[in-house]
Amino acid sequence: MKIHLKIVVSTILLLFFTTQQMRAQDVTKAHKDSLNILVKKYYDLNLKTFQSNSSIEDIDRIFELFTDDFTYVHPKYGGTYTREDLYNGYVRNQKNGRYDGSIITIKVLNKIIGLSAVVVHRVYVQKKDDGIKEEEAQMTLFEFKKGKISRIYEYW
Repeated sequence: MKIHLKIVVSTILLLFFTTQQMRAQDVTKAHKDSLNILVKKYYDLNLKTFQSNSSIEDIDRIFELFTDDFTYVHPKYGGTYTREDLYNGYVRNQKNGRYDGSIITIKVLNKIIGLSAVVVHRVYVQKKDDGIKEEEAQMTLFEFKKGKISRIYEYW
């Protein structure tokens, strides 16, 4: 009887821990999927903003993805920018006609999705006078807090 009881208890414990592990894997996958969706949305909204007919509302939709303490880090172009600095830059670029529709798509070459970060290897595809050209591949790190983008770090 003791052996039978040990087998039953062992089986129940094994099932319990297996179920817990499967749930943890499901939660991890769902979390990674949500980060992937946020990054895709960010690039989709940027592509829309880069068009000549974009509006301030398009810029606002991008910034809805960011935390209140969001920072944008781009050492090559001056260092660290606050959310407000970046927003003002987007608006200035739009008013100055820099968003002219020349970027026709953003091609993601690779993505690594971690616990609270995503690294993207991508290229902008642009319309040029001599045809369609892919820019040089670039790498960007996205960090997340509470379901929003908290920092973007450009490595180009």
